[in-house]
Amino acid sequence: MNRRSLLMSALAAPLAAALPGSVSAQARPGPRTVWRVNPSEGQDAIAFLAPLSGRELYTRFYADDVALFAPKLTEATRAAAPELWRSAEEAGVGLFSPNLALILSHAETDATIDDLLTALADPEANIRPAFEAGSYWNESDWRWFASKAGEIRAVFADLEAAGFAAFRQERAMAAVAAGLAMLRAALPAFDVVRVEERLTGRTFAPEIDITVLYFSKPHGIKVRGQRFLQAADYDVATTVRIAAHELLHPPIPMDGAAARAALAVFGRDPLIPRIVGEHDPRWGYATLEGLFNEDLCQALDQMVSEELGVGRNPADRWRKADDGIHVMAAGFYGLLREDRWTREGSSIEAWVLDAANRGRLAPEVFHAAAAEVLERPAGALWPVGPEA
Repeated sequence: MNRRSLLMSALAAPLAAALPGSVSAQARPGPRTVWRVNPSEGQDAIAFLAPLSGRELYTRFYADDVALFAPKLTEATRAAAPELWRSAEEAGVGLFSPNLALILSHAETDATIDDLLTALADPEANIRPAFEAGSYWNESDWRWFASKAGEIRAVFADLEAAGFAAFRQERAMAAVAAGLAMLRAALPAFDVVRVEERLTGRTFAPEIDITVLYFSKPHGIKVRGQRFLQAADYDVATTVRIAAHELLHPPIPMDGAAARAALAVFGRDPLIPRIVGEHDPRWGYATLEGLFNEDLCQALDQMVSEELGVGRNPADRWRKADDGIHVMAAGFYGLLREDRWTREGSSIEAWVLDAANRGRLAPEVFHAAAAEVLERPAGALWPVGPEA
């Protein structure tokens, strides 16, 4: 369960091309995608635990907010925030706040801190049933969460007592309201679901829920169902890309024949397992399966974004993101581009199995495809040098 940020880009041209009433819009069938955009005090409180942890990944955005609010908290809460992060990582859960956001999204509601306190009063009854029935269920993650639920509840009780709701209202709600208005006006022009169904061979529910937060940078986070959390000042192009990416997880059944075949090939690759083992752990993706899951999604979301007019340059994207670790994404994208996938489309699961069986994921083929996309020699795909 790894989450990451997505860079912003200009949007004027794609928006103009997709305006209702244009020739292209009239020629297309009605949209499959129903966008629902709302705020959440509860999820913003979860997100605020990230800068409270003191980690530079978050304090570079929210240092002033922490300086203003942290003195209102008890010493126990100020100590608990970094300790919960350390404990989650040591237990293999990953980044604490994004994964807590996922788990608590399975409560009946997370609209307020009171909702979180209610859910955490009895996690077995209020959270586990929906979490266990969903696609992100993980027994070891649950055991860790259940063991820490009392501490987490005490942190949220202290945030509530210290006036987090009023603090958020003062610091954040103008930006959140502006983000809500902008997204509600612009998103209907982007039919993400229709494009993803064509490029994956899967069927998605039409509703996409965007929860607009203030304290969530730099992440775009998928939680329960087709719901995504993002910062209020992300532009429309970024929002579309977050949804296009996160909707895909997992891109294929990770316990299926296609994933097993692909992972067997990549497990013998001289480069890919080295990336998994040697990259900076702050980016997540601590297993080959996790990086495979992420990078196949990235390859597909790049094609979806290009189809919708909000794509970034793939070479720049994968050279710069997360210290250049997403070589598999570039390789998948290169092979899919070679197959004219945006025009053809079909079952991505069948494509992966065929690619594994026909040797297209073997290093001599796959590295060459990645090198063409990344505009680097096949023997110098990773690590990325300072000149890239």
